[in-house]
Amino acid sequence: MRKAKIDRKTSETEISLEMNLDGSGDYRISTSIPFLDHMLALFSRHGLFDMVLEGKGDTRVDYHHLVEDIGICLGKAVKKALGTKEGITRYGSAVIPMDESLCGVSIDLSGRSCLVFNMEFEPQKIGDFDPELIKEFLKAFVDNGEITLHVNLLYGNNNHHRAEAMFKAFARALNVAVAGDSRIKGVLSTKGTL
Repeated sequence: MRKAKIDRKTSETEISLEMNLDGSGDYRISTSIPFLDHMLALFSRHGLFDMVLEGKGDTRVDYHHLVEDIGICLGKAVKKALGTKEGITRYGSAVIPMDESLCGVSIDLSGRSCLVFNMEFEPQKIGDFDPELIKEFLKAFVDNGEITLHVNLLYGNNNHHRAEAMFKAFARALNVAVAGDSRIKGVLSTKGTL
């Protein structure tokens, strides 16, 4: 089983994350940010990743620190759980609808951090969650996981549906990328390393 446990404590946040890439989509998530809990539950379930996540922070100030730090922890957990990356498919893509919204996500577990984020939200919040924090979450994820991630919202006009389509596509693309393939010897790279 490819598992990782990441703990992070700063003057602004305290996070504990356990992740199993070879799970069945079981989760226990409590971040004190209800919308983020919902999105991460979708990510866990649709990616078939088992996750236990406890997070708290200075949310009275803003959600930014906690959202970003959870992205940091998730990126580190994926990187740690993958180890040498031997035998993994490396690439994954998914295009997922959520009602009127359609979002495509492509991933390369390349060892290089890059985020391309072609997704816009209407200016209003989703409940009390500012959707611009989704980009900050993903940036922290790719930087700490050393992952290339492209997010392309094809269309949609409801912020919640846009975000939900994105998190589900993110989960499915990552699920494909981390999958093993018995034909791959070592890592899938002509350089011999990722």
